Amino acid sequence: MKARKRRTLKHICLCLLYKLDSDKTPASVAHRSSKLQTISAMLNVSVKWQKELLKAVEIDTTQPPYVFKCQLYDLTGVPPERQKIMVKGGLLKDDADWSTLGVKEGQKLMMMGTADEVVKAPEKAIVFAEDLPEEEQALNLGYGAGLFNLGNTCYMNSTVQCLHSVPELKSALIKYSHSGRSNDVDQTSHMLTIATRDLFSELDKSVKAVAPMQFWMVLRKKYPQFGQQHNSTFMQQDAEECWSQLLYTLSQSLRSTGSSESPDSVKALFGIELVSRVHCVESGEESSETESVYSLKCHISHEVNHLHEGLKHGLKSELEKNSPSLGRSAIYVKESLINGLPRYLTIQFVRFFWKRESNQKAKILRKVDYPLQLDIFDLCSDDLRKTLEAPRQRLRDEEGKKLGLKPSEKSSDSKDKDIKMSDAEGSLNGSGESSNPTPDEGAMTGIYDLVAVLTHKGRSADSGHYVAWVKQESGKWIQYDDDNPYPQVEEDITKLSGGGDWHMAYICMYKARTIRM
Repeated sequence: MKARKRRTLKHICLCLLYKLDSDKTPASVAHRSSKLQTISAMLNVSVKWQKELLKAVEIDTTQPPYVFKCQLYDLTGVPPERQKIMVKGGLLKDDADWSTLGVKEGQKLMMMGTADEVVKAPEKAIVFAEDLPEEEQALNLGYGAGLFNLGNTCYMNSTVQCLHSVPELKSALIKYSHSGRSNDVDQTSHMLTIATRDLFSELDKSVKAVAPMQFWMVLRKKYPQFGQQHNSTFMQQDAEECWSQLLYTLSQSLRSTGSSESPDSVKALFGIELVSRVHCVESGEESSETESVYSLKCHISHEVNHLHEGLKHGLKSELEKNSPSLGRSAIYVKESLINGLPRYLTIQFVRFFWKRESNQKAKILRKVDYPLQLDIFDLCSDDLRKTLEAPRQRLRDEEGKKLGLKPSEKSSDSKDKDIKMSDAEGSLNGSGESSNPTPDEGAMTGIYDLVAVLTHKGRSADSGHYVAWVKQESGKWIQYDDDNPYPQVEEDITKLSGGGDWHMAYICMYKARTIRM
């Protein structure tokens, strides 16, 4: 045992008297010290504790045994309440009378008890958060840095923050190297991909706001419309246009590296396969076509109050083209269904339109509600619905188990049959590609969870302010208002539905909810 600093009984008694008496002046204490020396009947004993023998331990028989125990605590570290001291008649009590115990000068007492654990110095020095390297600070913070506004670049900042939240896209960009450009990708596309990769990396490592100078310069070089100026000031641009152009560029660059068949490719992450029926009302002509798009449109009219209604309107349109049977132009109706699902579903609220009377863009302020969880099963083709049936049933059963419900009979009796049907009939979409992620990622269910919202505040398409609202991996929402990121509660995210001058959703990004089969 380490040697302990021993205090004399006189010192302990003085301390107790000083604590208990209301008159604690130095003169009063000195008086008691003198008085104590004259009246104390002192005994010296030895105390055996574990393997140690404490010699010449003083006992003041005018003080209660608790004082003696306090002295032993100072010597051994065993708190008084844990001490078991053997004396005549049993264990020594705190308020016993020494005169009845028969303790004699030089007597050997036995004590049992466990000492308090000695507080050890920390093995590693304490480091405060502000003293950590910036990359570790960013990791502890739980969300990325903000972006400085370089002059009406909030449209670009909000787009970058939303896409930066997609980990699979970041992984694909990390694999893209400076030497990864092939002959079918132009130099500016290559440089924009490199700038995106580097900016994403800087956002992950930085705590302080980042100035996206290199990215903005290359973006303007690739797409000159983003460099338009008015009175020597860069003009506000459309965030949806920036989003679409950036995704298109990344899809071309990442595809050139041989990753087009990878689940991390832009098409697999964001591509939506549509199958359309095109028919002419006048002639009865009918044809079908397939196409791949990177977003669905939510058309807004006086009939649309909810996102789901707007999506149905967006999948149905009229177009005028030449009719071979009629020998002239005619009106065709195009009705589309989803035939292949992406990992991330992007939806644009069509809020801006060209107003002929004023010859400028106008904004639709109508409130359109959108959910935190979106089910698009009824917007899918019959083939895709068959693919989704088994995973959706499995998902319902899993959620039912959490609520203490029993699996449905269909699930328990014909689960294998459903999965085989899914594999056989629904493994391919209309373009011959898998409509589901790889087995490691789980099967698609047609259900999506909201992970990002890009909003526009203001009444004009050529002005106002764009902001990104992004859900972190921790489940917390962060509002990225250029260089000022700050937390938000989930309940407030669905309030960005429009109807006034406040921020209203312009682009929503949903992440697929999958399940292992």
